[in-house]
Amino acid sequence: MNNLEQVIQKMRIKRYSTNTINTYVSCLKQFFNYLKQADTKELGKEEVMSYLEHLVKKGYSKSAQNQHINAIKFYYEKHLGHKRTFYFIERPFKDQRIPVVLSKAETQRLFQAVDNLKHRTILYTIYGCGLRISELINLQMSDVDRERMCLWVRKGKGNKDRQIPISPKLLALLERYYKSYRPQVFLINGQHGLKYSAGSVQKIVKAACKKASIQKHVTPHTLRHSFATHLLENGTDLRCIQSILGHNDIKTTQIYTHVTSAHLNSIKNPFDDMDLS
Repeated sequence: MNNLEQVIQKMRIKRYSTNTINTYVSCLKQFFNYLKQADTKELGKEEVMSYLEHLVKKGYSKSAQNQHINAIKFYYEKHLGHKRTFYFIERPFKDQRIPVVLSKAETQRLFQAVDNLKHRTILYTIYGCGLRISELINLQMSDVDRERMCLWVRKGKGNKDRQIPISPKLLALLERYYKSYRPQVFLINGQHGLKYSAGSVQKIVKAACKKASIQKHVTPHTLRHSFATHLLENGTDLRCIQSILGHNDIKTTQIYTHVTSAHLNSIKNPFDDMDLS
């Protein structure tokens, strides 16, 4: 068993998610390749910092850089048992981007553009529960609690479970979907009862946008952003939205305060007071 296989084995034993394992392995392969023939077990902080600086020069995003740091820390601290070390490279300030969201009218147009029952169920469930695409395709039949009118998300981002309230309209659509498609394990069943693919979900959203003549750059995640924004516009408490979306930090949820139209509509533009006749 080579060094990387041992790292993978340890991550599996520690019950890391498949996505995390794949990400860490990709990062470590790049790290080892950059070091070439060097003995990675004997490297110090100086060499690691050199590699991180290399990533900055190559234009890697802050989130990608952090993934590399986490992978390297796992390798040295969890796998090799070295002391905990803090790695940080100062980065230039970047503009804070706000997410693309659909208005309620655009969201309705998007739904109305989809005739296929399974495709409509997919879009309704992503939007109506604010799901990530990975959470949708991993949903199982047992995750829908009809009695308590809620949906269980098992092992979402960060391996966290959470409960999400289900709209009666969504539950009614799910009942129609059950009768037509008879899913056995996964809620959204793919071919031969296997998990539905993320790529197929993306194609459904793209086709619906085209049919609905929506010009915005819309992805499945846009429906999650739109759901959160519409909740905020309806007066839902930010902490509740944080819980529904499964955010660790309230700061992540606060981004939706920048895209809600409620505060914009309350602003009286001085231009409206001018007599331009």
